[in-house]
Amino acid sequence: MQAEIITIGDEILIGQIVDSNSAWMAKELNKNGISIAKIASISDQQSEIVAALQDSLERVPLVFITGGLGPTNDDITKKTLSDYYGMSLIQDDALYEKIKLRLEKYGIPMNRFNREQALIPDKARILLNNFGTAPCMWFEKDGKVAISMPGVPFEMKGIMINEVIPAIKAKYNSLSIFHKTIMVQGIGESVLAEMLSEWEANLPQSIKLAYLPSPGLVRLRLSTRGENKQILELEIEKQVAALQEIIPNNIFSLEDLPMELVVADLLMKKNCSVGAAESCTGGYIAHLFTSHAGSSDYFMGGVVSYSNEAKQNILHVKESDLLKHGAVSKAVVEQMAEGARQILNVDYAIATSGIAGPDGGSDEKPVGTIWIAVASEKGIVSEKLQLYKIRERNIRAASLKALNLLRIQLLK
Repeated sequence: MQAEIITIGDEILIGQIVDSNSAWMAKELNKNGISIAKIASISDQQSEIVAALQDSLERVPLVFITGGLGPTNDDITKKTLSDYYGMSLIQDDALYEKIKLRLEKYGIPMNRFNREQALIPDKARILLNNFGTAPCMWFEKDGKVAISMPGVPFEMKGIMINEVIPAIKAKYNSLSIFHKTIMVQGIGESVLAEMLSEWEANLPQSIKLAYLPSPGLVRLRLSTRGENKQILELEIEKQVAALQEIIPNNIFSLEDLPMELVVADLLMKKNCSVGAAESCTGGYIAHLFTSHAGSSDYFMGGVVSYSNEAKQNILHVKESDLLKHGAVSKAVVEQMAEGARQILNVDYAIATSGIAGPDGGSDEKPVGTIWIAVASEKGIVSEKLQLYKIRERNIRAASLKALNLLRIQLLK
C-alpha cells in the first residue's frame, strides 16, 4: 500500500513553522505497512489544494491531508474538498453541541466562525476528534480515499492513532514493513560504505540498505517487507549479526537511540555519575544529557571553561602547561577532565578543548583540531580529533565522539 501526504499552510512555505506533521505521519504509517511515495506542502488556495489532490490520486489510492480546518476565513480545506467531491455542507448537531460545550468550558462565546466548524460534508465519513473541534473527514470515490485532518499536531496525532489507522487497517490488507536502524560512530559515510561493500553486495534482494549520515555518526537502516513479520525480523537480525562482526567497535546501538541515552543507560546500570568540562563544545554535552527527563540521576553538572583563566581557576589546569602546549592539547584536556571529576565529585568526567572554527586555526593546529578526554578512578584516556571547517558540525561531532569515548570506558 502506497500513500501520499499533503500539508496545507502558507506558514510552512514561508518557513514560519517546520512541517513536523509529515515526518510523524510517515513514521506511524510505515509501522502499519503503508509506504509514503511523496510529501507535498502547498498554500492555502483552492486551486492548489485541488491540483495537489488530483495529482496524488493519479498515483496512489490513499492521500492524507492536514491543515486548513480551523475557524477562520483562511481555513478553506473543508469547503474545497466538499466542492471537489460534489458534496453539500450541513450542520452536524452533535458536533455543534460538542463545540459549544468546549467553548463554554473555557469561557469563550460562540460566534459564526465556531458555528461553521460544525458544518460537515453530507456524504463524507466523519471520524471522531476527541482532541479539538475540527472534524476529520474521510472522502472516498472510485476506490480511492482522501482523509483530511486538522493541522494542529496534538489533534492530528490523536486522531491518527485512535481513528484513522484503525479504520485504514480495517479497510486494507497491507504487507508488513520492518526497519532496523544500527547506529554507527567513528567512521565517515564513504569509508563505511567501502568497509561494508561485500556485506552489502550479499544482502538478499528483499532487504534495502540506506546510509543516513549526520555530524559524528551514521545511521544504517535495513528495510524489508512481506506477509510474515516474524520471518522478516529473523532475516534482518541475521544480517545485523554479520554486520557486527565487521565493525564491532563502531556500533553503539542496535536501535535508533541518541548517543547520550545509550551512555545514560550504561551509567545507570553501573550506578555511576558523570560531569563535563567543556571548552570548544560550549556546554553542548551538558545540553545533550539534560535534554532528557531523569538526567539528574546520573549527570551532576558541567563547567564551560572557555578561557584559559577559567581552566586554571576552576579546573586547576597548570599555567605552565597552557603556556607550553596551548589550550588545545593532550596535557590540558586531561587536566580539565580530572579537574571536573574532582570538583563535581563524579565517577566519570568528559572534557573537550579545540578549535571549532571558522577562524582561529594555525598550520600546527588547523580548524577542527579538537582534544577529548575521559577521567575516572581507573585513569584518563584522551584522543585527538581532526574534524571539519564548520563550527556547528565540529561542536556536534566532538560532543558525540567524547560521549562515545565515555561509552567505551563504561563497557570495560
